[in-house]
Amino acid sequence: MPPSSGESGSVVSIGGYTLAERLGSGGMGVVHLAHSPSGRQVAVKVVHAQYAQDEEFRARFRQEVQAARRVSGAFTAPVVDADPDAEVPWMATLYVPGPTLSEVIAGRGPLGGRELRILALGLTEALKDIHRAGVVHRDLKPSNVLMAEDGPRVIDFGISRAADNQTLTITGRLMGTPPFMSPEQFTSPREVTAASDVFSLGSLLVYAATGTRPFDGESPYLTVYQVMHEEPSLDGVTEPLRSMVERCLIKDPEERPQLAELQRLFKTLPDTAPAVPTPPPPGDHTEPEGIPYDAPTQAVVASPRRRLSILKRRPAVRRRLRPGLPRLGGRRLPRRLLTAAAVGVVGIVAVMWNLGIDSNSSSDSSDVVDTPVLSLPEGWSPWRTNLTRAVSAADQDRLSSHDRPGCVPDKAAVYCTGSGFTVARLDAGTGRVTWRFGVSPQSARPLGVRDGFVYVYENPPVESSGDVIEWQLVALDAKTGERRWTRSVDATQPAVLFDGGVLALSTDHSRLIGIDAKSGKDLWRSSTKSSAGTRCTPLVLHGSPYGLCSNQDDPASGDWSLLQLGEDGSRELATLPTAVVPLGDLAGKPLFVQSKDAEQQSLGGLDEAYTTFLRVDPASGAVTRTRLSQTIRGTATLVGSTVYFVRPDGTVSAVATDTGELVWQSDTQVENLSKPVWFRTFDNLLLVNRYGRLLSLEVTTGNVLWTTDKLQDPAGAPENVVPTLTLVGDAIVAVTGDTAFSVNPDTPELGPETVSEGSLAS
Repeated sequence: MPPSSGESGSVVSIGGYTLAERLGSGGMGVVHLAHSPSGRQVAVKVVHAQYAQDEEFRARFRQEVQAARRVSGAFTAPVVDADPDAEVPWMATLYVPGPTLSEVIAGRGPLGGRELRILALGLTEALKDIHRAGVVHRDLKPSNVLMAEDGPRVIDFGISRAADNQTLTITGRLMGTPPFMSPEQFTSPREVTAASDVFSLGSLLVYAATGTRPFDGESPYLTVYQVMHEEPSLDGVTEPLRSMVERCLIKDPEERPQLAELQRLFKTLPDTAPAVPTPPPPGDHTEPEGIPYDAPTQAVVASPRRRLSILKRRPAVRRRLRPGLPRLGGRRLPRRLLTAAAVGVVGIVAVMWNLGIDSNSSSDSSDVVDTPVLSLPEGWSPWRTNLTRAVSAADQDRLSSHDRPGCVPDKAAVYCTGSGFTVARLDAGTGRVTWRFGVSPQSARPLGVRDGFVYVYENPPVESSGDVIEWQLVALDAKTGERRWTRSVDATQPAVLFDGGVLALSTDHSRLIGIDAKSGKDLWRSSTKSSAGTRCTPLVLHGSPYGLCSNQDDPASGDWSLLQLGEDGSRELATLPTAVVPLGDLAGKPLFVQSKDAEQQSLGGLDEAYTTFLRVDPASGAVTRTRLSQTIRGTATLVGSTVYFVRPDGTVSAVATDTGELVWQSDTQVENLSKPVWFRTFDNLLLVNRYGRLLSLEVTTGNVLWTTDKLQDPAGAPENVVPTLTLVGDAIVAVTGDTAFSVNPDTPELGPETVSEGSLAS
């Protein structure tokens, strides 16, 4: 949407946002307070027209938007909307009223006690969020920290500035502000890591605690010399903060502490402030103005409060300080170092000069390090498709015992089923249904897709003697939905795909059958220790077929045999105790977890209590047991080398498989969650509940990164249905009730709902 102008020619709206007042301006653009159509306040950065025609600038602005969108957390200002490709590029962030840290210090002096503790913890959490997104801030300074009422906000994260940094030479771009930069930003700006932000954090906390900077030369060049070669000035920084920031300000980035360690240390900071020296007058410790490095464009919208309580969201915008070289206060170099400094400054000038980047170079001084590139299906945008079909009374009676909703992914499609519809093939990019299979809801459930075939069950079932339920195992053409072959199998335990075939249980329970995936013919049949009471579960571990079999009518009353299956028949690999649940393979070895209550496990509860990991050597059959450090409840899922237990109340626990130690436990407060899925690109866990609410957890801590609103009214959601979530490339696909939907894990916003019937395959 192009910008609209008023009678005076000034822009009054852009991107559908009405501009209310000008908050600030800088070399790159103007920041406005604006309102969305619903009345929500946002801060809109509008790029200057002269840069809108510069393709290099546009590319860097796109990078800014991408980085800002990827970063989310309680202590950053989120992007609401943006259009870097518009005629006039713009970006809107959530409006967060409050002064900057530099304004607070200028107005009433340094922080101490609880205020300083809240600031340190908030900044650490913000940097963790930023680094988790693959971004290095590189310009953490007082004017880029907003002091809102509910905690500090770090702004301007991940920005590759174009116009604002053309200061040293025509093409020179010095990323950052020297008093708060790290040594490596001057020596190797293209290779900075997250440790650079730790150095800047140390400098910023010294400034917050004392009102002075730890590196403060009489010129920008001497400041750079101090950052690179001298020890920081920590006068007025009291313990225990002093020893903490000393470690942050180590010259070698490899020796600086990690943010997780700093977070633990900052929690020990006292709530009461020690006596500190009187701060210098406000005019002596403001940030440098107009010197040859970037200055902020943060808007001043509120006077600094006399007392910092908690800190409120404010826009990620900046204020441009007035031009002109200011007087730089601060400590002087000792006389004995002046000569060395004079010589060193020549080298520093060369370093700063060479920080310019040739505009023709493909390798630039980007703030984004190892930026994950999302792999989304072709033509993808968020979608939501209602797949419901009318359910007869007879069909409804069958749904309760065989309702296993969910999707199986392919490269360009997903094959889904839910509580009110048959198997449907959906285009992964648009959510459009291309075909359906089955005459009534839940007449087919997808097992998997491989080599152009989709494998499903088909009912109505034929009831036979005992508790055997005979279903049809059907192979469908993945593109057309046409039937390729059909086999009768026992569906009390689901079939599974292994390398080269499908593993299923025979209709009389007596054999596990290896079925050729393309022809539907037998590859082999393996005995299950032929007993009338034998019960077997088909398993695939590391691509190979196994069977977990019990010789008792009641599986809870005896041990289980782990059978290795193949063309040579079956071999009993190991005997496992009662009530074990297969988790998968760990480094090529089958892994199980044992329930504390055998009877409870046999009932298939979602809140089982587990005590022990069991790992089986596939060559010798030796079983290694690892006791859990404590009894853990929930549905267990193996992800990497960690098992995650999810309880119905929303508690998620992470347990290390090698030690059995509880790594973390998170009360997500989101009930009825699915099993977690590891999202490799951002290294986080994704879950969905039966109301369609998505949840993302940090892998290492269990912290909730983001959640979405529920998709479905809880009153109308199906009961006793475990939700599922899958990934098609990097796109999230989930099913709740009769609706399938797909969102971007970077910006998990739902698309508009569509109702799609699709053609019926046979």
